[in-house]
Amino acid sequence: MTERSTSVPPLAVEPGFFRGRGIPELQQAMAEGGLTAQDLVRHAGAAIERLDPQLNAFVHVDIDAALATARERDAERAQGKVRGPLHGIPVAIKDNVDTADMPTTMGAAHFLGHRPRADAHCVALLREAGAIVVGKTLTHEFAYGPTGDRSVQGAARNPWRTSQITGGSSAGSAAAVASGMVPVALGTDTGGSVRVPSALCGLVGFKPTHGRVSDAGVFPLSPTLEDPGVLANCVEDAQLFMQALSGGAIAMASAGGSTGGTTGNSTSNSTSNSTGGSEGPRVAWVPNAPFAINDPAVTACVRAAAQRLAGGPLREAPEVTRHARALQTALGAIQRAEAYEVHAERVEDQPEKFDPEVLERLRASRGVQGWEYVRALKERARLQAEFARLFQDVDVLALPTVAITAPALQQRSVAGPGSAGVRETLLGLTNPWNVLGLPAISLPAGWVNGLPVGLQLVAAAGADEALLALAASRWQAPRE
Repeated sequence: MTERSTSVPPLAVEPGFFRGRGIPELQQAMAEGGLTAQDLVRHAGAAIERLDPQLNAFVHVDIDAALATARERDAERAQGKVRGPLHGIPVAIKDNVDTADMPTTMGAAHFLGHRPRADAHCVALLREAGAIVVGKTLTHEFAYGPTGDRSVQGAARNPWRTSQITGGSSAGSAAAVASGMVPVALGTDTGGSVRVPSALCGLVGFKPTHGRVSDAGVFPLSPTLEDPGVLANCVEDAQLFMQALSGGAIAMASAGGSTGGTTGNSTSNSTSNSTGGSEGPRVAWVPNAPFAINDPAVTACVRAAAQRLAGGPLREAPEVTRHARALQTALGAIQRAEAYEVHAERVEDQPEKFDPEVLERLRASRGVQGWEYVRALKERARLQAEFARLFQDVDVLALPTVAITAPALQQRSVAGPGSAGVRETLLGLTNPWNVLGLPAISLPAGWVNGLPVGLQLVAAAGADEALLALAASRWQAPRE
């Protein structure tokens, strides 16, 4: 029997300190003297020690170093210096992002013990904003998979049901935040790797406009598709995190304001789009087919959440589906060609070090021809122009983030009518927006049979602030 619900079922694990605590609440407690940054780091350490054996979210933890940094942040606060809303906040970093003080392994045997010389640019920005890095979180090997159960460090487990996947490739980041080990975490997103685990673990996951956040120091999978992003408990926390990642460029704007102007490396100029005024946002519903299979219970739950956000009926957007084949063809050629370029020598010289599933994908990727890659880049430019015109009449597109609830660990096919592969099903509704370079957010929409499902909203290129502001002002969190 399928059960849909908007009330929160209990986690399968006893949650850590940060479950249900937002960054503003933590900042207020530190400002009033009820908590210190050192207290927060100790809470993170205690939760990791207790929960990580059950969830396998972290691959490296250094609480002693984090406490030393926390003492510095507390001393700064005592002197009246607060760097920003992340000052003293413990964060986790995905293990494909460079950290000078911790190993960065990419979840791969090739890089066990690898220690970068410098922080990735996004990590440096988080530290400058006062955040305290407590550890590195598990990634699917080389971030090349959406399940999070293929890594030299094992499989991350879903806090809602530990027999199920978290989704990937930002698998450990999702498990760490959803279980309350840390309040917020960094991920990366090439085809859905922030949004998929956010949806399957009941979190907010945000992928910015391509190029909005520097990827310097992020181990590449497909550089023209991927972006650093955030996994958080609520939209406001995601806004604060993205402010830091953007060097303060993402403002806490009110919903209904214009996107105003261009963004540094946006794929197109969205200068006049609004995410809704006094009459509410213009929300268009994108059907699953032909992007992914349709689970009626998941779709109904997500569509109801979209209608609540829109404040009324949704406009249908069947015109999006006519581009499905072109989007998937372009994505396939671009991602496979770029992924193989990164790993060509490793595939030839050290194939035995790869997980067999990842190696199989990479070997299949070397068949992309040069002309196919060049044609895909041209097709992407054409599609970006098509969708820029669409967003003149629509504020956001709405659809499920993932068409199904979290599959079991190691499961690779979806049974039932319209059966399909797990990988294709997990990514089918998220990867089109990476091809187009558009900002997208996954919001908790409810539960189906006790597992979370996500509502995905997609906006025009450059409309990052407006999309976050719309979600912050109109999204109703499922009831605790």
